[in-house]
Amino acid sequence: MKILLVEDSATLRHAMSQYISEAGHTPLIARSGEEALQLLEDTPVDLIIMDVEMPGLNGFETTRLIREWLGGHWVPIIFVTGKNEDESYREGIEAGGDDYLIKPVSPVIIKAKIRAMARIAEMRDQLNQLNAELEALSQLDSLTQILNRRTFNDQANQHWRLAVRHQTPTSVLMIDVDHFKPYNDHYGHPAGDRCLKQITQAIKGCLQRPSDLLGRYGGEEFIALLPETDLAGARHIGQCINRAVRELSLEHRHSPVGDCVTVSIGGATCHHSMGHTLEEVIKCADRALYRVKHKGRDSALIEEVATHKTVLIVAQGGDQTREISEPLQQHCNILTTDTAEECLEIASDVLPDVIISDGESAFAEDHSLFRLLARSTKSASTPILVVSDDPERPDLLSDLEGLGPVGWLKRPFSAAELRTKVQMLLD
Repeated sequence: MKILLVEDSATLRHAMSQYISEAGHTPLIARSGEEALQLLEDTPVDLIIMDVEMPGLNGFETTRLIREWLGGHWVPIIFVTGKNEDESYREGIEAGGDDYLIKPVSPVIIKAKIRAMARIAEMRDQLNQLNAELEALSQLDSLTQILNRRTFNDQANQHWRLAVRHQTPTSVLMIDVDHFKPYNDHYGHPAGDRCLKQITQAIKGCLQRPSDLLGRYGGEEFIALLPETDLAGARHIGQCINRAVRELSLEHRHSPVGDCVTVSIGGATCHHSMGHTLEEVIKCADRALYRVKHKGRDSALIEEVATHKTVLIVAQGGDQTREISEPLQQHCNILTTDTAEECLEIASDVLPDVIISDGESAFAEDHSLFRLLARSTKSASTPILVVSDDPERPDLLSDLEGLGPVGWLKRPFSAAELRTKVQMLLD
């Protein structure tokens, strides 16, 4: 073990260091509480032997700071002191100490204490390892050893948030083993399990990047998330999976598709994630899988999630319109108007997903736009983003009552800030 000895006395440091070395461990020396804290910032240790009576930070104060610094990571701490009162024991335990030695300390006792703490530390490490293994097992499907559905959803949503932030394409594949129930009924469940394991390996062989996720979504259904993968890339991977499963040549005499096991794949690619959710993309992939199954199976159909959200921009000046429209034009369908009446007409006929209004536009000085929108049942619930130099104006706030949800964006703003605000309203 690496044992940190915190002791201000040079004589005791020398003696205790020798005891530690003779016990087969490596002593690390700190001459004060402050020095011990600095050392622990960069150096992990397995045990701390702490002198209580030190100038500056005493041993109890230092231990409290160490416990706060280490958080949930436990390191045993043995106090060494000349005091033998009950109150000193109580204060030491409350400060975070694990054992208490009275000076002068004999080499036999200190070595015995070190052995005892070493056993405890070893049990802690074994427990941590077991907990880590249990955590890993809880994330995997027990048969295929790929992500289970819950863990897949958690990790896929993390990837999706990154895609929304960076506006990168994301693809999802839903993979279903064709006519798997007749396979299980004829060949037996052990053969069915072996079949699923082999198919898992075939799919994994087609997913080459560490960021690609593969999960078991149901009995014979798999799901793959492909970050930064466009439509062409997703189609290539889908064809690769179809081919890889066929090449397994797993006999399936009860399949109407062919003599061997095959899979059907439905996929969806979202090139612009703004305004969409991962659940939408998965549903699109599921619909594509349904169509593949009804067209004969053993193939892949990957489609683009092409429906952009519609944003209506209401601004009187061309500069204000461009300021808002340019960061969004690649991600949304953009409609523009410069009058309150036309805004109401478009909002009622087209039903945009969000309305962005320039709060400083001259036509909106009396804020008639907001009152008109609030009176219409078709537009009253449409999300509105108000772009303003002063979003805290009381007159603006009062006129927006009855509308919602409402977001605010203060000038000057970046393209990323605008897209984030729009995304929050679309969600």
